[in-house]
Amino acid sequence: MKKVISSLAIAAAMTFGFANVSLADGEDSLATTTDSIEAVASDAGEDVVSDAIETNEDIAVEAEEEVEVNFVQKLKQKFIEGDPFWMTPVLICLIIGLALSIERIVYLNLSTINTKKFLDEVETALKNGGVDAAKEVCRNTRGPIASIFYQGLDRSDEGIEMVEKSVVAYGGVQMGLLEKGLSWLSLFIALAPMLGFMGTVIGMIQAFEQIVKDGQVSPITVAGGIQVALLTTVFGLIAAIILQIFYNYIVSKVDGIVNEMEDASISLVDMMLKLKVAKA
Repeated sequence: MKKVISSLAIAAAMTFGFANVSLADGEDSLATTTDSIEAVASDAGEDVVSDAIETNEDIAVEAEEEVEVNFVQKLKQKFIEGDPFWMTPVLICLIIGLALSIERIVYLNLSTINTKKFLDEVETALKNGGVDAAKEVCRNTRGPIASIFYQGLDRSDEGIEMVEKSVVAYGGVQMGLLEKGLSWLSLFIALAPMLGFMGTVIGMIQAFEQIVKDGQVSPITVAGGIQVALLTTVFGLIAAIILQIFYNYIVSKVDGIVNEMEDASISLVDMMLKLKVAKA
């Protein structure tokens, strides 16, 4: 605002300064003065707009930080109000469940490969270098599909029937590795809301005991006790919902990898018969 006022003052001084000049020169001076005023005002306007934008950005950042701090503080307050004795087990279930979910997601993503490209590499290796070259390709490729292929190729000299049995048996082993930890994750999904319900029931019992102790039904006592009791259920349900989302994603990921394993195993048997690597 100060910059705008100073700019206007400069413009006014320049205007009055050129007022005593002749009419012909006055027109040229007026044009020059007008350009000067516009330039000064433009510079001042840009500075003012820039300062306003920076100020608004600072205010927005401060508001976001304040909202974040208020949310964290409110969350801590509700955690304490819900009785840490019952809220802590729910929090532990959530933390362990998230740790298991992240570990499974990382493992499954590392187990996923480009199956079509891998099949082409194995087929090329079988054509050019035989079984040993194909086994080397499998050793250099991560994931359960490559491990199954290696086991099947390792039994190629025993006949195609033995190859199929080996692929099926080792496929079951790989499926167990893919599903590792899911039983614990499902346990925490069921346990978190159960712990919340238990905290709620005990909180209700304590509220009724307080009513009996006071000898009268106080709305404040009843409402306060019920509110505190229900907080454990809310946190338990939130934890279960979060873990359930991760669980469903992991199960769908496992199903997709298992389907690729089955399709790739069939392709391996057909490939070995086609190239006469194993006897029928």
